[in-house]
Amino acid sequence: MKYFDQYKDDAYRIIGAAMKVHSELNWGLLEQIYQEALYLELKEQGIECVREKEIPCYYKHYILDKKYKADLVAGDIIVELKSVKELNPAHRAQLFNYLRLTKKPVGILVNFGASSLQGERYAFIEEENHCVLLDKNMNLLFDSDIDWEYDIEDK
Repeated sequence: MKYFDQYKDDAYRIIGAAMKVHSELNWGLLEQIYQEALYLELKEQGIECVREKEIPCYYKHYILDKKYKADLVAGDIIVELKSVKELNPAHRAQLFNYLRLTKKPVGILVNFGASSLQGERYAFIEEENHCVLLDKNMNLLFDSDIDWEYDIEDK
């Protein structure tokens, strides 16, 4: 089992930067606005990151033409952004897919769409091929691998 506390400081800094963006821009704007603002805030703080990082997909040994794009990647942390009223299983599934495809150990899901910033930290357990929720100290909380069947209305 991996230990995720080595990512605590980076996760803290990323979430702190998201809080600054949320304080400055408030809530309810387009996701792309928050993505650009958070990218700039992270860069201003000296945190190296990449916007819209392509994630290749494979079928057997074939690389597929279709690729995903992660909102932000800062080192070994994938940051998925939303601007919705509330997070739902489809949003978590998107982050979980990115973690599984990249084998990155940590993902942060941030929602700018509510009056208070919402953030969730997840770990990818490669040996078990699933994701689990982390607390603010990067300790495993419980098995949070989602049920892949969700209502189309939730999208």
